[in-house]
Amino acid sequence: MTLTSANPTRQTADALVVAVASSPSGPRVVGADWLPADTAAQVTGLAGVLGVTGAVDEVRRVPAGTGLAAKVVVLTGVGALDAGDSPEPETLRRAAGAALRELGGARTVALALPAEDVPQVAAVAEGALLGAYSYTRYRTGEQTGAPAEDITVLSPRSRDKAAQAALARAEVLAAAVHGVRDLVNAAPNDLFPAAFADAAKAAVKDAGTRNLKITVLDEKALAAGGYGGILGVGQGSARPPRLVKVSYTPSRPAAKVALVGKGITFDSGGISIKPAAGMDAMKSDMAGAAAVLHTVVAAARLELPVAVTGWLCLAENMPSGTAQRPSDVLTIRGGKTVEVLNTDAEGRLVMADGLVAAVEEKPDVVIDIATLTGAQLVALGPRVSAVMGTDDVRTEVVDAAEAAGEAFWPMPLPADLRAGLKSKVADLANIGDRFGGMLTAGIFLQEFVGTTPWAHLDIAGPAFNEKAAFGYTPAGGTGVGVRTLLALIEARAVR
Repeated sequence: MTLTSANPTRQTADALVVAVASSPSGPRVVGADWLPADTAAQVTGLAGVLGVTGAVDEVRRVPAGTGLAAKVVVLTGVGALDAGDSPEPETLRRAAGAALRELGGARTVALALPAEDVPQVAAVAEGALLGAYSYTRYRTGEQTGAPAEDITVLSPRSRDKAAQAALARAEVLAAAVHGVRDLVNAAPNDLFPAAFADAAKAAVKDAGTRNLKITVLDEKALAAGGYGGILGVGQGSARPPRLVKVSYTPSRPAAKVALVGKGITFDSGGISIKPAAGMDAMKSDMAGAAAVLHTVVAAARLELPVAVTGWLCLAENMPSGTAQRPSDVLTIRGGKTVEVLNTDAEGRLVMADGLVAAVEEKPDVVIDIATLTGAQLVALGPRVSAVMGTDDVRTEVVDAAEAAGEAFWPMPLPADLRAGLKSKVADLANIGDRFGGMLTAGIFLQEFVGTTPWAHLDIAGPAFNEKAAFGYTPAGGTGVGVRTLLALIEARAVR
């Protein structure tokens, strides 16, 4: 990706992308007064025939005409916009992403979207890179529709150091999100706990920084360390669990942040087995751990002045003769006991171990992220994640999400729901009442953080897009959470 202030009409790209807004009088090109008259006339005169409305996620192509060096002009919708107004950063991010996602096969793309200031430059760059993604690991034969290889962002701020830094950050951020998507999209017969640990080692090595370290605990080390939750969930699988610690430690850090991610590489439900319909999507139950891994790597690549430690709680939840049973009692690291009433409520068990380990190192704040409950989908749908926890940290996460362009909604942790987690034989049970299930899961996790400032991010729906692609979001793994976590870490660096 490059940044230039060159004349858009002289861009010799396969595709030149411009923004189109919708209005009662018809579609209107935004921020492209330089567009040749014949091309502009095509947009307005042939709007009905071409299906151009300017709606969000709409992408249309028109011939470039004689006044442009590009082969085609791509019209990407930014929705309703009053004359003289500029699109919001997230609108630009989504418009750029939709264009690049639709332009598979175009090798060179130039983006002439509104990019008058640094936030707009960042949004256009991020959206384009996030949209330029495809997953072809299991495809055979000749591939078509590959993402663009060369992307140019047109902006009058091309010589601005802040704009250039925004571009560099966008490349690191997109690489992190793509890394999460690749892990989530991988088949579970290829991505089991030990394989995930190997992928984490490779990511750390590729980052190329001495301040990034990784430690992997196998099943023997987990037993020695008292990690009963991870071991209990993983004992039904022939492929044993792992706990991976990834640490980025800059000199004189301004803050110390711990991240804990759920990494169930496949969730059958265990003995409390799930229905067959939709079980294939359970390969995505490790999206939280993937987000943690690549957030730590991105923080290291950006050389942020914040110490960040990630804990990847990896297990495969399978039914077998060795699997944990309903009514088993597990001892979590630190000694607290949990009665397992439902083996499909396994994510909170592995996360409990990870949270205790994270808190032991006395971070300033601990954030956990997990595809934890189906109740999240019921409450907020497939595109909005939930955040619970300490009031100030919950607000901090929501603010970071808004800055990053991700949708997180604050949710409470009602004290009265704690009674539903009472066990007749142990310190607590792993499930409570049916109603408020997302909140009850958060209350369960709260038992393992003590007084440490903490937030819990439930990304069950947004982590895996089972429907059509939209904006910069593909079908399959989305990489949700990375942008929010990174924005939070960056904010901590300047507090």
